Amino acid sequence: MKLSAFNFDLPEDLIAKHPSDVRDEARLMVLNREKQTIEHKMFKDVLDYFDEGDVMITNNTKVFPARLYGNKEKTGARIEVFLLRELNRESLLWDVLVDPARKIRIGNKLYFTDDDSLVAEVIDNTTSRGRTIRFLFDGTYEEFKAKITELGETPIPPYIKSLRDVVPEDEERYQTIYAKKEGAVAAPTAGLHFSKQLMKRLEIKGVEFAELTLHIGLGTFRQVEVEDLTKHKMDSEEAEIDQTAADIVNRAKHDRKKVCAVGTTVMRAVESSVSTEGYLKPFKGWTNKFIFPPYDFSVANCMITNFHTPQSTLLMMVSAFAGHDFIMQAYNEAVKEKYKFYSYGDAMLIL
Repeated sequence: MKLSAFNFDLPEDLIAKHPSDVRDEARLMVLNREKQTIEHKMFKDVLDYFDEGDVMITNNTKVFPARLYGNKEKTGARIEVFLLRELNRESLLWDVLVDPARKIRIGNKLYFTDDDSLVAEVIDNTTSRGRTIRFLFDGTYEEFKAKITELGETPIPPYIKSLRDVVPEDEERYQTIYAKKEGAVAAPTAGLHFSKQLMKRLEIKGVEFAELTLHIGLGTFRQVEVEDLTKHKMDSEEAEIDQTAADIVNRAKHDRKKVCAVGTTVMRAVESSVSTEGYLKPFKGWTNKFIFPPYDFSVANCMITNFHTPQSTLLMMVSAFAGHDFIMQAYNEAVKEKYKFYSYGDAMLIL
Protein backbone atom coordinates (compact mmCIF):
# COMPACT_ATOMS: atom_id res chain seq x y z
CA MET A 1 0.00 0.00 0.00
CA LYS A 2 1.11 3.53 -0.77
CA LEU A 3 0.58 6.70 1.24
CA SER A 4 -1.59 8.22 -1.51
CA ALA A 5 -4.12 5.38 -1.08
CA PHE A 6 -5.14 6.89 2.27
CA ASN A 7 -6.08 10.37 1.11
CA PHE A 8 -9.61 11.79 1.21
CA ASP A 9 -11.17 15.24 1.28
CA LEU A 10 -12.14 16.31 4.79
CA PRO A 11 -14.06 19.60 5.15
CA GLU A 12 -12.65 21.64 8.03
CA ASP A 13 -16.09 22.07 9.61
CA LEU A 14 -16.15 18.31 10.34
CA ILE A 15 -13.15 18.56 12.68
CA ALA A 16 -14.64 18.38 16.18
CA LYS A 17 -13.60 21.40 18.24
CA HIS A 18 -15.52 20.26 21.32
CA PRO A 19 -16.62 16.88 22.70
CA SER A 20 -20.27 15.75 22.53
CA ASP A 21 -22.45 17.13 25.34
CA VAL A 22 -22.74 13.66 26.89
CA ARG A 23 -19.88 11.15 26.56
CA ASP A 24 -21.92 8.21 25.29
CA GLU A 25 -24.16 10.27 23.00
CA ALA A 26 -21.63 10.80 20.25
CA ARG A 27 -22.62 9.18 16.97
CA LEU A 28 -21.53 5.63 16.19
CA MET A 29 -21.00 4.13 12.75
CA VAL A 30 -21.14 0.32 12.86
CA LEU A 31 -19.24 -1.61 10.18
CA ASN A 32 -19.84 -5.33 9.69
CA ARG A 33 -16.86 -6.76 7.82
CA GLU A 34 -18.55 -10.06 6.94
CA LYS A 35 -21.78 -8.53 5.61
CA GLN A 36 -20.09 -5.33 4.33
CA THR A 37 -22.89 -3.25 5.91
CA ILE A 38 -22.83 0.22 7.50
CA GLU A 39 -25.27 1.26 10.25
CA HIS A 40 -25.73 4.64 11.93
CA LYS A 41 -26.26 4.57 15.71
CA MET A 42 -25.49 6.42 18.95
CA PHE A 43 -22.43 5.36 20.95
CA LYS A 44 -24.53 4.02 23.84
CA ASP A 45 -26.03 1.53 21.34
CA VAL A 46 -22.68 -0.30 21.50
CA LEU A 47 -24.40 -2.23 24.31
CA ASP A 48 -26.53 -4.07 21.71
CA TYR A 49 -23.49 -5.63 20.02
CA PHE A 50 -21.89 -7.35 23.04
CA ASP A 51 -22.92 -10.31 25.19
CA GLU A 52 -21.87 -12.21 28.29
CA GLY A 53 -18.26 -13.36 28.12
CA ASP A 54 -17.20 -10.79 25.53
CA VAL A 55 -14.18 -8.66 26.45
CA MET A 56 -13.32 -5.02 25.88
CA ILE A 57 -9.63 -4.09 26.19
CA THR A 58 -9.08 -0.51 27.38
CA ASN A 59 -6.01 1.69 27.68
CA ASN A 60 -5.85 3.14 31.20
CA THR A 61 -3.13 5.70 30.43
CA LYS A 62 -3.70 9.15 31.90
CA VAL A 63 -2.85 12.39 30.10
CA PHE A 64 -0.68 14.70 32.17
CA PRO A 65 -0.56 18.53 31.82
CA ALA A 66 2.37 18.40 29.41
CA ARG A 67 2.26 21.94 27.99
CA LEU A 68 4.19 24.54 30.02
CA TYR A 69 5.00 28.17 29.28
CA GLY A 70 8.27 29.67 30.45
CA ASN A 71 10.38 32.75 29.86
CA LYS A 72 13.90 32.71 28.50
CA GLU A 73 16.61 34.20 30.71
CA LYS A 74 17.72 37.78 29.91
CA THR A 75 15.33 38.33 26.96
CA GLY A 76 12.16 37.19 28.76
CA ALA A 77 10.87 35.68 25.48
CA ARG A 78 7.82 33.45 26.03
CA ILE A 79 8.64 29.83 25.20
CA GLU A 80 6.24 26.89 24.99
CA VAL A 81 7.74 23.71 26.45
CA PHE A 82 5.94 20.45 25.65
CA LEU A 83 7.02 17.61 27.95
CA LEU A 84 7.45 14.45 25.88
CA ARG A 85 9.03 11.89 28.17
CA GLU A 86 10.81 11.62 31.48
CA LEU A 87 14.40 10.39 31.00
CA ASN A 88 15.67 10.34 34.57
CA ARG A 89 13.52 10.83 37.65
CA GLU A 90 16.35 11.61 40.08
CA SER A 91 18.01 14.19 37.81
CA LEU A 92 14.64 15.60 36.58
CA LEU A 93 15.76 15.09 32.97
CA TRP A 94 13.10 15.34 30.26
CA ASP A 95 12.87 15.24 26.48
CA VAL A 96 10.75 18.20 25.36
CA LEU A 97 9.67 20.16 22.30
CA VAL A 98 10.23 23.91 22.39
CA ASP A 99 8.52 26.61 20.37
CA PRO A 100 9.90 28.86 18.95
CA ALA A 101 12.85 26.46 18.70
CA ARG A 102 15.24 28.88 16.99
CA LYS A 103 15.45 30.96 20.18
CA ILE A 104 16.55 28.09 22.43
CA ARG A 105 20.13 26.83 22.56
CA ILE A 106 22.15 24.55 24.81
CA GLY A 107 22.95 26.34 28.06
CA ASN A 108 19.85 28.57 28.01
CA LYS A 109 17.74 28.73 31.16
CA LEU A 110 13.94 28.92 31.20
CA TYR A 111 11.96 30.32 34.13
CA PHE A 112 8.44 29.03 34.79
CA THR A 113 7.58 30.92 37.99
CA ASP A 114 8.04 34.47 39.25
CA ASP A 115 9.82 33.22 42.39
CA ASP A 116 12.27 31.06 40.37
CA SER A 117 11.05 27.93 42.18
CA LEU A 118 10.95 26.05 38.86
CA VAL A 119 13.77 26.63 36.37
CA ALA A 120 15.01 24.45 33.49
CA GLU A 121 18.40 24.33 31.84
CA VAL A 122 18.77 23.17 28.23
CA ILE A 123 21.49 20.51 28.07
CA ASP A 124 21.11 18.94 24.60
CA ASN A 125 19.55 19.26 21.14
CA THR A 126 17.65 16.13 20.08
CA THR A 127 15.91 17.32 16.88
CA SER A 128 15.21 20.68 15.24
CA ARG A 129 12.41 21.30 17.78
CA GLY A 130 13.45 18.79 20.42
CA ARG A 131 15.62 19.50 23.44
CA THR A 132 16.71 17.67 26.57
CA ILE A 133 16.28 19.80 29.67
CA ARG A 134 17.14 19.43 33.34
CA PHE A 135 14.68 20.94 35.79
CA LEU A 136 16.20 22.76 38.74
CA PHE A 137 13.79 22.32 41.64
CA ASP A 138 14.36 22.37 45.38
CA GLY A 139 11.95 19.78 46.75
CA THR A 140 10.80 16.16 46.56
CA TYR A 141 9.80 14.46 43.34
CA GLU A 142 6.15 14.53 44.47
CA GLU A 143 6.41 18.30 45.03
CA PHE A 144 8.00 18.67 41.59
CA LYS A 145 5.14 16.75 39.92
CA ALA A 146 2.60 18.82 41.87
CA LYS A 147 4.26 22.02 40.61
CA ILE A 148 4.16 20.83 36.99
CA THR A 149 0.51 19.84 37.38
CA GLU A 150 -0.26 23.29 38.83
CA LEU A 151 1.55 25.16 36.04
CA GLY A 152 0.86 22.82 33.11
CA GLU A 153 -1.93 22.90 30.59
CA THR A 154 -3.93 19.96 29.22
CA PRO A 155 -2.22 19.11 25.92
CA ILE A 156 -5.23 19.01 23.64
CA PRO A 157 -4.08 18.16 20.10
CA PRO A 158 -2.38 20.78 17.92
CA TYR A 159 -5.20 20.91 15.37
CA ILE A 160 -7.80 21.70 18.06
CA LYS A 161 -5.48 24.21 19.71
CA SER A 162 -5.15 26.02 16.37
CA LEU A 163 -8.94 26.39 16.24
CA ARG A 164 -9.66 27.44 19.85
CA ASP A 165 -8.19 28.02 23.29
CA VAL A 166 -7.89 25.36 25.96
CA VAL A 167 -10.94 25.59 28.27
CA PRO A 168 -11.51 24.18 31.80
CA GLU A 169 -13.75 21.36 30.51
CA ASP A 170 -10.77 19.95 28.59
CA GLU A 171 -9.14 18.84 31.85
CA GLU A 172 -11.98 16.39 32.41
CA ARG A 173 -13.17 15.60 28.89
CA TYR A 174 -9.73 15.00 27.34
CA GLN A 175 -9.35 12.10 29.78
CA THR A 176 -11.12 8.72 29.83
CA ILE A 177 -13.20 7.97 32.93
CA TYR A 178 -10.93 4.96 33.58
CA ALA A 179 -7.61 6.84 33.25
CA LYS A 180 -5.22 5.74 36.03
CA LYS A 181 -1.55 5.65 35.04
CA GLU A 182 -0.10 9.03 34.20
CA GLY A 183 2.28 9.29 31.27
CA ALA A 184 0.48 10.12 28.00
CA VAL A 185 0.65 13.41 26.10
CA ALA A 186 -2.48 12.50 24.11
CA ALA A 187 -5.68 10.72 25.11
CA PRO A 188 -6.72 7.26 23.85
CA THR A 189 -9.67 8.95 22.18
CA ALA A 190 -11.88 5.93 21.40
CA GLY A 191 -12.24 5.55 25.17
CA LEU A 192 -13.53 9.10 25.65
CA HIS A 193 -17.02 7.91 24.66
CA PHE A 194 -17.47 5.59 27.64
CA SER A 195 -19.56 6.92 30.53
CA LYS A 196 -19.79 5.34 34.00
CA GLN A 197 -23.41 4.38 33.27
CA LEU A 198 -22.57 2.67 29.98
CA MET A 199 -19.69 0.70 31.51
CA LYS A 200 -21.95 -0.41 34.37
CA ARG A 201 -24.61 -1.57 31.89
CA LEU A 202 -21.98 -3.51 29.92
CA GLU A 203 -20.75 -5.15 33.14
CA ILE A 204 -24.33 -6.09 34.13
CA LYS A 205 -24.68 -7.72 30.71
CA GLY A 206 -21.58 -9.82 31.46
CA VAL A 207 -19.01 -7.97 29.37
CA GLU A 208 -15.54 -8.08 30.95
CA PHE A 209 -12.93 -5.32 30.81
CA ALA A 210 -9.20 -5.97 30.48
CA GLU A 211 -6.90 -3.01 31.13
CA LEU A 212 -3.49 -2.36 29.66
CA THR A 213 -1.32 0.75 29.52
CA LEU A 214 0.21 2.41 26.49
CA HIS A 215 1.52 5.94 27.06
CA ILE A 216 0.72 7.82 23.85
CA GLY A 217 3.40 10.15 22.54
CA LEU A 218 3.25 12.93 19.96
CA GLY A 219 4.21 10.42 17.28
CA THR A 220 0.51 9.64 17.03
CA PHE A 221 0.10 13.01 15.26
CA ARG A 222 3.25 12.76 13.14
CA GLN A 223 2.60 12.87 9.41
CA VAL A 224 3.85 10.03 7.23
CA GLU A 225 6.28 11.56 4.74
CA VAL A 226 7.18 8.55 2.59
CA GLU A 227 5.04 7.13 -0.22
CA ASP A 228 6.40 3.62 0.47
CA LEU A 229 4.88 2.74 3.87
CA THR A 230 7.52 0.09 4.60
CA LYS A 231 10.01 2.95 5.02
CA HIS A 232 8.01 4.80 7.72
CA LYS A 233 9.30 4.48 11.30
CA MET A 234 6.91 4.83 14.22
CA ASP A 235 7.97 6.59 17.43
CA SER A 236 8.42 4.18 20.35
CA GLU A 237 5.82 4.29 23.11
CA GLU A 238 5.92 2.68 26.55
CA ALA A 239 3.45 -0.15 27.15
CA GLU A 240 2.53 -2.64 29.86
CA ILE A 241 0.20 -5.65 29.72
CA ASP A 242 -0.11 -7.61 32.97
CA GLN A 243 -0.95 -11.28 33.49
CA THR A 244 -4.51 -10.48 34.63
CA ALA A 245 -5.34 -8.69 31.37
CA ALA A 246 -3.74 -11.46 29.31
CA ASP A 247 -5.77 -14.12 31.17
CA ILE A 248 -9.08 -12.27 30.62
CA VAL A 249 -8.38 -11.81 26.91
CA ASN A 250 -7.11 -15.35 26.33
CA ARG A 251 -10.11 -16.92 28.09
CA ALA A 252 -12.45 -15.01 25.76
CA LYS A 253 -10.36 -16.00 22.73
CA HIS A 254 -10.47 -19.63 23.79
CA ASP A 255 -14.25 -19.44 24.20
CA ARG A 256 -14.61 -17.75 20.78
CA LYS A 257 -16.11 -14.59 22.26
CA LYS A 258 -15.74 -11.05 20.99
CA VAL A 259 -12.43 -9.44 21.95
CA CYS A 260 -12.77 -5.71 21.27
CA ALA A 261 -9.79 -3.37 21.16
CA VAL A 262 -10.98 0.03 22.38
CA GLY A 263 -8.80 2.23 20.19
CA THR A 264 -5.79 1.99 17.93
CA THR A 265 -3.43 2.29 20.92
CA VAL A 266 -4.87 -0.90 22.43
CA MET A 267 -4.61 -2.68 19.08
CA ARG A 268 -0.96 -1.64 18.73
CA ALA A 269 -0.18 -2.79 22.27
CA VAL A 270 -1.78 -6.24 21.98
CA GLU A 271 -0.29 -6.90 18.55
CA SER A 272 3.13 -6.11 20.03
CA SER A 273 2.96 -9.12 22.37
CA VAL A 274 1.48 -12.22 20.75
CA SER A 275 2.43 -15.87 21.30
CA THR A 276 3.06 -18.23 18.40
CA GLU A 277 -0.45 -19.64 18.99
CA GLY A 278 -2.00 -16.17 18.65
CA TYR A 279 -2.63 -15.54 22.35
CA LEU A 280 -1.81 -12.40 24.32
CA LYS A 281 1.38 -12.42 26.42
CA PRO A 282 2.25 -10.09 29.34
CA PHE A 283 4.55 -7.30 28.20
CA LYS A 284 6.52 -4.44 29.72
CA GLY A 285 8.67 -2.26 27.49
CA TRP A 286 8.55 -0.10 24.40
CA THR A 287 6.78 -0.68 21.09
CA ASN A 288 7.13 0.99 17.71
CA LYS A 289 4.71 -1.40 15.98
CA PHE A 290 3.39 0.04 12.69
CA ILE A 291 0.30 -1.72 11.34
CA PHE A 292 -0.80 -1.13 7.75
CA PRO A 293 -2.39 -3.31 5.03
CA PRO A 294 -1.98 -6.17 4.50
CA TYR A 295 -1.74 -7.40 8.10
CA ASP A 296 -3.04 -10.49 9.94
CA PHE A 297 -4.44 -9.60 13.36
CA SER A 298 -4.00 -12.15 16.15
CA VAL A 299 -5.82 -10.98 19.27
CA ALA A 300 -8.82 -8.67 18.79
CA ASN A 301 -11.68 -9.58 16.44
CA CYS A 302 -13.48 -6.24 16.68
CA MET A 303 -12.48 -2.67 17.51
CA ILE A 304 -13.82 0.74 18.49
CA THR A 305 -12.07 3.76 17.02
CA ASN A 306 -12.61 7.40 16.10
CA PHE A 307 -12.50 8.92 12.61
CA HIS A 308 -8.90 9.72 11.70
CA THR A 309 -6.95 12.20 9.61
CA PRO A 310 -6.16 11.59 5.94
CA GLN A 311 -2.88 9.71 5.42
CA SER A 312 -2.45 9.02 9.16
CA THR A 313 -0.98 5.83 10.63
CA LEU A 314 -4.26 5.42 12.55
CA LEU A 315 -6.29 5.34 9.33
CA MET A 316 -3.80 2.80 7.95
CA MET A 317 -4.35 0.53 10.94
CA VAL A 318 -8.15 0.54 10.70
CA SER A 319 -7.83 -0.06 6.95
CA ALA A 320 -5.74 -3.12 7.69
CA PHE A 321 -8.44 -4.33 10.10
CA ALA A 322 -11.59 -3.62 8.10
CA GLY A 323 -10.22 -3.67 4.54
CA HIS A 324 -8.98 -0.63 2.65
CA ASP A 325 -11.90 -0.27 0.21
CA PHE A 326 -14.54 -0.80 2.92
CA ILE A 327 -12.94 1.81 5.21
CA MET A 328 -12.66 4.39 2.41
CA GLN A 329 -16.32 3.76 1.54
CA ALA A 330 -17.23 4.26 5.22
CA TYR A 331 -15.18 7.47 5.44
CA ASN A 332 -16.89 8.88 2.34
CA GLU A 333 -20.21 8.04 3.98
CA ALA A 334 -19.05 9.71 7.22
CA VAL A 335 -18.22 12.93 5.35
CA LYS A 336 -21.57 12.83 3.55
CA GLU A 337 -23.45 12.21 6.83
CA LYS A 338 -21.41 14.93 8.59
CA TYR A 339 -19.83 12.75 11.27
CA LYS A 340 -17.30 14.61 13.41
CA PHE A 341 -13.63 13.68 13.04
CA TYR A 342 -10.51 13.39 15.23
CA SER A 343 -10.00 13.32 18.99
CA TYR A 344 -13.29 14.86 20.10
CA GLY A 345 -15.21 13.38 17.18
CA ASP A 346 -17.63 10.49 16.67
CA ALA A 347 -16.87 6.79 16.85
CA MET A 348 -16.82 3.67 14.72
CA LEU A 349 -17.39 0.04 15.78
CA ILE A 350 -15.85 -2.51 13.41
CA LEU A 351 -17.27 -6.02 13.80
